[in-house]
Formats: sequence, C-alpha cells, structure tokens
Amino acid sequence: MPASTLRVGLVSPYAWEVPGGVNFHIRDLAEHLTALGHEVSVLAPADDEAELPPYVTPAGSTVPVSYNGSTARLAFGPMVARRVARWLKEGDHDVVHIHEPIVPSVGLIALRSATAPVVATFHSSQERSRAMMIANPLVRPGLERINARIAVSEDARRTLVEHLGGDAVVIPNGVDVQRFADGRPDPRWQGTPERPTIAFLGRLDEPRKGLQVLLGAIPELRRRHPGARVLVAGRGDLDRALDEAGLTRDDVEHLGEISEGDKLALFASVDVYVAPQTGGESFGIVLVEAMSAGAAVVASDLNAFRAVLDDGASGRLFRTGDPADLARVLGEALDDRDGTRALVEHARTAVRRYDWSVVAARVLDVYAMVTQAPADEDGLLTRLLRGFRRDE
Repeated sequence: MPASTLRVGLVSPYAWEVPGGVNFHIRDLAEHLTALGHEVSVLAPADDEAELPPYVTPAGSTVPVSYNGSTARLAFGPMVARRVARWLKEGDHDVVHIHEPIVPSVGLIALRSATAPVVATFHSSQERSRAMMIANPLVRPGLERINARIAVSEDARRTLVEHLGGDAVVIPNGVDVQRFADGRPDPRWQGTPERPTIAFLGRLDEPRKGLQVLLGAIPELRRRHPGARVLVAGRGDLDRALDEAGLTRDDVEHLGEISEGDKLALFASVDVYVAPQTGGESFGIVLVEAMSAGAAVVASDLNAFRAVLDDGASGRLFRTGDPADLARVLGEALDDRDGTRALVEHARTAVRRYDWSVVAARVLDVYAMVTQAPADEDGLLTRLLRGFRRDE
C-alpha cells in the first residue's frame, strides 16, 4: 500500500440497519476512501446477527430515542462502552472520524475514549434546542478532545456555533453523481404530458418530512392537472396520513419502502421530485441525488434546500408548510416545460460540486491537518479556511 495510506475509523451514532442520511454518508465515505487505498473501518449500533458490510463492526443493540424531530435508534451502556474500547484498540487508527459526536450514543463514548486525533462531523440543523443547551456542559469536556470540526452545511455550522461554541469547516455531504446520472428509467414510473409523475421519498409518519403538505396539495394539483400521478415511497403508515388529509389510496400510488436500485430508477423516471420537508434539515442529500438523475426538483424554501438549489437556479421553491403554494409551484413546473428543462440542465452542472471525488478530497485535507504537518500546509489551510464555494 502507498506510504500515505491512512487507517481511518468512522463512527455512527445511529442503528446501521435503519436507512438515513448520516449512515448513507458514512457508508459512501468509507467505500470511497477504501477505493483510494485507505484502510477504513466503521463502528455503528447494530445487533450481532445483523447483516453488515465487512467493514462495519456492531456496537450493540439499540433503543429508540426522540431526537431532532424524529425517533433515532441509539446504543449506550457498559457493554457498548467495552465494544467501543476494543474497536479503538484493535483498529489502531491514524484518525477517528465521529459523526454527530454529541448524540448520546456510540460516538460520544468513542469521543471520550479515543487516543488518536479526532475529526467530528456535525449534520444537524436546529433553530433552537433545549436539549443541546442542557447537554452543553455535559459534552463540553468531550468536545475539547476534537482536533477538527466539519459541518455539512452553513445551517449545521450555525447550529454548532450557537449551541456549542467554536467553529467548523463546511464540507457538504457527498453523492456518487455519475451513479445517479446513469440510472435507468422504469416504465412504471415514467410520465407523459397527459399523465406526469411526481414523486415523494421519505418516512411517511415523520411529520417534518412533509408528506401531509404534499397530500394537502393534491386536490388543487388535480384541478390543474387531472392526470397527474403522485408516487409515494418510504416506510410508515400511509393509510393514516391519507385519512388525516381526507384522501384515499386512489389519490396516490404507494411504492412502499424501495431499494437503492429502485431509488435510482425512480429519480431517473419521474417528471418532478418534491421535497416538502418542514424543518430539521441541514443539507438535502435527496435533492442532490434527484438532480444528479435529471429529475426536476420542487422543494420547500428551507435555508438548507435553498442553498442546494442555488436560490432557485437549480429547482423551484415553495413556501414551507403551505400546500396551496406547493400546488401552485408544481403546476408551474408541469406547465412551463422549457423553464423546467433549463433548471434541470443547470442542476446537472451544479451537482458536480457534491461528487465524492470533490468532497472526499476535502475530508482528506482535514485528516492531513490533524495527523501531520503536510508539505503543502499553506495550500491546505487555504482550501479549508475558504469554506465550500458554489462554483467548485
């Protein structure tokens, strides 16, 4: 292996078996760094009998805990602490990279036990968090052990600064852009001018994912476009959501929980991908995935989504939580075909800044900063301190 090979330990606080943006980010980073020749291991909450990739070590069983507007499955306790200590000792890592280090789970335990340089990535964005304010004095000793901080967006950075102090380098989540660009359309989900398709993907019973906003927009959308098909994918109780919205199964097409391969096909097939989230989003990885596949994007005007969509240059925005405005903007996306096509073309270029070839290079710059004094130290610091720019 090359002399520059690093032994990297990545730590997730969330159950590995439960799909989510943080675990997807860790998975893709691990696989990209491995492809570059580095030795990577991941520690994450998981049962011993769970089917895991060979690079993932289970840290123990999980319990559900309410966190940041959703329910997360976390792991803690004496047995988990022993597993963390063993993983750290056996890994002999050059750098330990902990994601969401203040979540009361595996990462917080690793933060207190690690002897190698520690990099921490903060994913969450919250306007106000009483839990974080209460936890501040409890986690501060651990935070002082962090050698470098990364935030996945300006919103995540702001949350860190306001609640915990200190600062962070902004490095966004990564996407394998070409993989999504190469996705093959599925005829089942492709639309026509008379029957365009609109897709939603997310946890159906998590209010902040905004399914109720989309369902509330359907009656007005159908008045303008009677043949529009609304495809709903994800885990959760759809019937309850439909009942609350006064709709029936005839109003949507339920795809259930879909595989990664089906997600590629879905984004490559639909006319519009809609992201109606109401809050708690620090980035918007699903927007980048849809944009990479060539889908037109309509999203709520959260700060994080506005940043990903270049203030509307790469997709359309509607007023957060407003079904009537969502119906209006969806109608514009379907009516103005030329305008929508121009947004899609702009998005195809803009997403390149989120490709793992760009993102992982910046993460490796951070690793270099905490593990050694690199030969190009001045250039490295310049790259880190200038922050993430949209023209990269």
